[in-house]
Amino acid sequence: MRLHFQDTFRTELPSDSNTTNDRRQVFEATHSYVTPRIPSTPQLIHVSDEVLDILCLSRKDSESKAFLDVFTGGKVPEGARPYAMAYAGHQFGNWAGQLGDGRAINLGEIVHNESRWALQLKGAGETPYSRTADGLAVLRSSIREHLCSEAMYHLGVPTTRSLSLALTGDEVLRDILYDGHPEYEKGAVVCRVAPSFIRFGNFELFASRKDVTTLRQLTNYTIRHFYPHLKPDSKSDVVKFFREVAEKTMSMVMHWQRVGFVHGVMNTDNMSILGLTIDYGPYGWLEGYDVNWTPNTTDRQNRRYRYGFQPYIALWNLTQLANALYPLVEEIPPLQEVIEHYQNQLEVFELTMMRKKLGLQIHQEDDKALIQSLQESLQLSETDMTIFFRELASINANTTLPENFFDLPISKAYYQPNEINSAILASWKAWLNKYIQRLQLETMPEHLRIDKMHNTNPKYVLRNYMAQLAIDATKKADYSLIEELYQLLKTPYAEHTNHEKWYAKRPEWARHKVGCSMLSCSS
Repeated sequence: MRLHFQDTFRTELPSDSNTTNDRRQVFEATHSYVTPRIPSTPQLIHVSDEVLDILCLSRKDSESKAFLDVFTGGKVPEGARPYAMAYAGHQFGNWAGQLGDGRAINLGEIVHNESRWALQLKGAGETPYSRTADGLAVLRSSIREHLCSEAMYHLGVPTTRSLSLALTGDEVLRDILYDGHPEYEKGAVVCRVAPSFIRFGNFELFASRKDVTTLRQLTNYTIRHFYPHLKPDSKSDVVKFFREVAEKTMSMVMHWQRVGFVHGVMNTDNMSILGLTIDYGPYGWLEGYDVNWTPNTTDRQNRRYRYGFQPYIALWNLTQLANALYPLVEEIPPLQEVIEHYQNQLEVFELTMMRKKLGLQIHQEDDKALIQSLQESLQLSETDMTIFFRELASINANTTLPENFFDLPISKAYYQPNEINSAILASWKAWLNKYIQRLQLETMPEHLRIDKMHNTNPKYVLRNYMAQLAIDATKKADYSLIEELYQLLKTPYAEHTNHEKWYAKRPEWARHKVGCSMLSCSS
């Protein structure tokens, strides 16, 4: 196995002169060199064949000892010099100061087919940015990150990828519920893959310290490598850069809204400068449609990162990025104009996304009211988002509502059918009749409308209970469910009639089970 490293981040940007892993404040440097922790008895339990391919690696490579050593941190490959990135951030709306890669270690960058890929080990040991933590990760959260990274990619959501999932053979102490009862869990390492792992927080760190020199170096580097059509050292192109970051970010969040994904920790240090979904911590999928739902136990009271608020948090985070870039622009209006543009466009973005989910191609003024009415009806009784929108394609312009409402396929989405009283039933019938009338205005052939709806509304998503079943199976050293879910979620829009067991509402046993409802940041 040969990995040809062609690093740019660590070679073109200033590094920390201190090469120990000791915790410290790091100044005037974008990264610190670190040494991964050697695992005791590593074991590879899953590899993404697609990510192997984009890295020009083979299945045979993944079965080698060299692969196991490199991607668990046991051996630094030739040509690599591992490092951790320095960044800061706003966490839950509050300035947190220096954060950095506390449990992520970048091996470096490789180039294949004219694409550059950064390789990052998550859970491979402490770094100068680990603060009071150990830099390790547990199998539970690593399975969730590995599966979801790949599932999101196949849903068409911009995301980082995951190459491999491995056990370290070491035990890691974690307090999963933050209730003062820590337990030992299996340690694991995931190899994350992306063109870059630069975050909003990288820029915030240097701006907060008035280190304009390093801020400029970082910005020029980012433009040169990831926005090469723009000019480094140009005030106007820094604004253009910011505008494109805003566009990518808003597009990413609209994809989240489309598939019902809730990130759970939209801190500025968890926002990619490339508009990629990054840092899969306490994420979740809407099961019962609830715009106020968040999967994060830490956010239980304020619900800052709830599903319906994600587009507005993206704008808030972009405002913090604008503040960080201001020293390079030295004018507020151009940056403010970008924020205001996307703020004004939010309703348009949401309408466009919802029209696609509803199979509407022609724009009508009444569409906004139709969508608002639907969102209200969805919350009258617990209604599964994924199943409802998938089954909605069965309604067409010629549909006559049956005498028994529960003969409609969309009724599969109700968690508590006995709650559907006459008032709720009347609301649904009124909405469906309006929707049928609205479909009569469309000119798209019926089969095309159904195809478009099915390619917009997935049949399968990585529901929390599904991931938890895979996690539970590993306690018996059974890793087959990880592979089964991985293969299923490669084609989430397909029917997969032989996998209908996964096209189901969250089972009642999972409603309040740890890992199936809300999750903590303990990973």
